[in-house]
Amino acid sequence: MNENTGMGYQNIVSFARGDVNGDMLPDNVYLTGKKTMDSPFVQNITLVIQGGLKGGFESIQLKENVGYNPTLFLGDFTGDGINDILIGVASGGSGGIMYYYIYSFIGNAPKLLFDFEVYNAQYQYEINYLDNFKVEVISKINNATYIIDISYKDSEYLNEIYYENGELKEPISGFVNPLSGLYPVDFDSNGVYELLTYQKIAGRYNADSLGYVQNILSWNGSEFALYNQNVAIFGASSQ
Repeated sequence: MNENTGMGYQNIVSFARGDVNGDMLPDNVYLTGKKTMDSPFVQNITLVIQGGLKGGFESIQLKENVGYNPTLFLGDFTGDGINDILIGVASGGSGGIMYYYIYSFIGNAPKLLFDFEVYNAQYQYEINYLDNFKVEVISKINNATYIIDISYKDSEYLNEIYYENGELKEPISGFVNPLSGLYPVDFDSNGVYELLTYQKIAGRYNADSLGYVQNILSWNGSEFALYNQNVAIFGASSQ
């Protein structure tokens, strides 16, 4: 199916319906793009909104507009009772990195509320291996420190890193990947969605997964701010 959006004919790759401009009438919300034959790869991904009252089209070119399996979700993230627009696009990279945007469209005026690149720049971490089979996770945005016990790892893994007495053979630093998951969750059941984000914690290399940093963000009137943070670890059974 194709749609003439004023930017040429493109494929509709995702669709949602709901009031996003505040006129109390349902609007049609599309993601359009140029699809690749026999592939989920999409180029020139564009947000297109058809207003319920006037029926005109408004097109918004995404900054990162190339990726896989674009998705749409409509929900109130700010508490004004009007749907905002959550867009998710998979980068296709081995790290499972995702692109996310949230737009408000009140009064037919698009406003970017969330940009994954801004989030990735703000939420920085330091990962350090410690003696006695421990890994330190430091979250810089809130000065929080977490300790992961990796003694469940197999002996071959641990013997490469530690002496028999649990002392590190050499300093090792890990890293935290950019955003790989963002989910709308209404934690307090008040009709306003918070954001649950996932970032993978990696050890010596990307496939050396140690767990996830899970941040809960809530709208504070001007931006999505950190509300709660957890570190979730992989158990021995998941290795």
